[in-house]
Amino acid sequence: MKCIVNGKLILKDSIAENMAIVFGDKIEKIALLSDIDTSAYEVIDAKGMFVSPGLVDMHIHGYLGADASDAEVDGIKKMAEGIIKNGVTAWCPTTMTVSKAEIEAAFDAVREVKNSDSYYGSRILGVNSEGPFINAKKKGAQAEEHILKPDADFIEKHSDLVKLFTVAPEVEGAAECIEKVSKNTNVLISMGHTDATYEEAVEGIKKGVRHTTHLFNAMTALSHRSPGVVGAALADGNVSTELIADTFHVNKGLFGLIAKIKGDKLCLITDCIRAGGMPDGDYTLGGQPVHKEGIKCLMDDGTIAGSVLKLNEAVYNLYENSDLELFEAVNCASLNVAKALGEDKEIGSLEEGKRADIVIADEKFNVKTTILGGEIRYKGE
Repeated sequence: MKCIVNGKLILKDSIAENMAIVFGDKIEKIALLSDIDTSAYEVIDAKGMFVSPGLVDMHIHGYLGADASDAEVDGIKKMAEGIIKNGVTAWCPTTMTVSKAEIEAAFDAVREVKNSDSYYGSRILGVNSEGPFINAKKKGAQAEEHILKPDADFIEKHSDLVKLFTVAPEVEGAAECIEKVSKNTNVLISMGHTDATYEEAVEGIKKGVRHTTHLFNAMTALSHRSPGVVGAALADGNVSTELIADTFHVNKGLFGLIAKIKGDKLCLITDCIRAGGMPDGDYTLGGQPVHKEGIKCLMDDGTIAGSVLKLNEAVYNLYENSDLELFEAVNCASLNVAKALGEDKEIGSLEEGKRADIVIADEKFNVKTTILGGEIRYKGE
């Protein structure tokens, strides 16, 4: 058993000092330090830094040169072992709009890693299938030739693995797909890469949409007479929304407003691609060329193509550019995401009985230590 002392604990509703956490593979006790006999445990000194729940990235395509759509087991492991250094203890490898055969091959690779004990990194919750059931008018960096009519049977076939998928609610066959998947599975249905009107988006929500893929990006905008998908997502309290808080995809001046409107339905994501953690230069996304320069990843025609954001950076960006308390910003990358995915009984917050997925980070939320299921999996300087 281990015990973390001298840290500022980021709980789901406050930041607590003079407290300690005792844990094995699960959190056994959170109590006043004065009430714990630390001599009975292996002590980890947080040295005054923040002690946070592990972060959860529900939308990440790639990292360190690897991509989930490559369908390579070693690549999935490389990503898992890379993002744990960013404080991510649970994640959903995210596929693109590539051919159905390539998507299924990617699913098989993720399934193999998920069911294996032979990798050291962040725990896989399941797959995020971003496409191929989207609208070509809002395809963004997705490959138009691989866009397909929404197919509930495909999602149901892989519902052992797929945690969420993206659909454009206005395209032919979407309504039936949404209704069937909502009725027969626990898969989270997200609207995105969509040209839907406000009314079409609301109808999709009525049929079972409960999430929004990277709010504002690749969807109809908010206007006072045409509220669009953005308006529908912001107005409905049952719909969670993703935000790429890299200050490029969405202007940082909106971060606080979005957070006030969505509350515990706001989920920070990275939408990171294989260029993440790599030098500036040329890469690919879904087989298409992408150029990385700083925080920007663009196709040749200027289309934004994912990001190189780290989830701990997203937390700090949200905190710095809003009136949120730090625990609220952390919730947006942990508890809120876990709730959206139906995983909050096990992960997402520092609570007794939950998995000991714990991060120690400095005042700018740079990660110094990551603990996964009670085991230290990353320790920086």
